[in-house]
Amino acid sequence: MPAGSAAKFFVNSGLVSSATDMDHLLRPLLRQTVTYRYLRSGAIVSRGTGWVERIVADRPDASTYFTPLSICLNVDSFEHLEFETRDDQLITYTLVQGDERVILEFAPMTRAGDGHEQQAFQFGPSNDYIQLELSALGMDAEPAAGEGSPAS
Repeated sequence: MPAGSAAKFFVNSGLVSSATDMDHLLRPLLRQTVTYRYLRSGAIVSRGTGWVERIVADRPDASTYFTPLSICLNVDSFEHLEFETRDDQLITYTLVQGDERVILEFAPMTRAGDGHEQQAFQFGPSNDYIQLELSALGMDAEPAAGEGSPAS
């Protein structure tokens, strides 16, 4: 083993300050729906649920922002990242900058009886519906008989 300090390692929880480690730890959040809580001096300032669109590092021109439609995380916006594995094996991420903290967690899956639940669109037994046909642009194919061409 080479002389010098060994790289740190963490099991299920820890605190990392290198941009590379923060970037790697946050990767599982990419393209996921998460809940976020923004705290300043320990008081909740804002909270919400959003979609993690981008995670960037070494991009000083990219801001960190949180909206319900899109979340962009620039690891350079934060001093360090604290992470902890919950009992359900999901991770809670806490991004820290001074006295400000953003806590990120995977958005919970809803179960029957938990309140609001996304509903699938159901077609009733009625024959009242609209059929929409889409054709490729620029196709020079002749329509088949019965599909808009006069019958002979």
